[in-house]
Amino acid sequence: MSTRRSFLKLASLAPALSLPTLSADSLKPNRLKPGDTIGLFCPAAPAYSREDVQIAIESLQALGFKTRLGAHFYERYGYLAGRDADRAADLNTFFTDPDIKGVVAMHGGWGCARLLPLLDYAAIRRHPKPLIGYSDITALLLGIYAKTSLITFHGPVGSATWNAYTVGWFRRVLMDGEAVTMQNPADKGDNLTQVADRITTLTAGTARGRLLGGNLTVLSHLIGSSYLPDWKNAVLFIEDVGEDVYRMDRMLTQLKLSGILAQISGFVFGKCTKCDPGSGGYGSLTMEDIFADHITPLGKPAFTGAMIGHIKDKFTVPVGLDAEIDAGKGTIRLLESAVR
Repeated sequence: MSTRRSFLKLASLAPALSLPTLSADSLKPNRLKPGDTIGLFCPAAPAYSREDVQIAIESLQALGFKTRLGAHFYERYGYLAGRDADRAADLNTFFTDPDIKGVVAMHGGWGCARLLPLLDYAAIRRHPKPLIGYSDITALLLGIYAKTSLITFHGPVGSATWNAYTVGWFRRVLMDGEAVTMQNPADKGDNLTQVADRITTLTAGTARGRLLGGNLTVLSHLIGSSYLPDWKNAVLFIEDVGEDVYRMDRMLTQLKLSGILAQISGFVFGKCTKCDPGSGGYGSLTMEDIFADHITPLGKPAFTGAMIGHIKDKFTVPVGLDAEIDAGKGTIRLLESAVR
């Protein structure tokens, strides 16, 4: 998976349980079912490899779906998949076309935020459908939710690895409509203790709120715009890839200074792939230091290591749906189905 830059004190239980059910105001899309047609589009980076596209098509077909490519799918404009208006048109068309039942981004890469002023939010609200993707697609997931209250999905893009783990969560959330409890695999392999995909509890406890978040870099670049939702009592989840630790520090500082971290009820960090200090210079902080500086002092339930990010095995996380996290167990429990 190419990176974006390549293209570019324990919260008390009572207040958490007394939070209103916020998703009553959210708009749920219909669940996906075999025989449905999925629209594949390129909202940012071009489709460089036709083989990757074919693999994505065959993967969706193996789930029982039909597929259709956006009208401008193979266009090019520098590092973008065609002009902004054309990429936005593909997404607008997929939402209004009655034959299209869900929309999956082929891949990320910088460019999604450029589409936000060009989307027909009234039409999207009239024709609610699942929109699925991650990384730079965060701009669309958050922007559309903020403007329409439509629940969107931080999940696999077309070019993702459609393995049993990823497909399992996709199917349970989007097709079966389960109110799942997401929990990391606990396989030790032949090690004496679990090494891979560990959960680290920063502050124990449970918290409830709307799941909001995505890619940290993209989210931080939307601050100050009208394309971010209300963060009051939200459960913030974030991930990133290929970022130096000082950049992660800078972006979390921005979330703090903008007041977002003060408003949330809980925090989940997924994976920051290729974000180790490495040989980045004398005296680099680590991600553990950054969490200790910015997240632990909040005194809110928080954990790291969730299967969210630029990784092969990933959850499908509904953006805007009520959930409860247990930071001691490292779980995310949906409080209701994300689809109708």
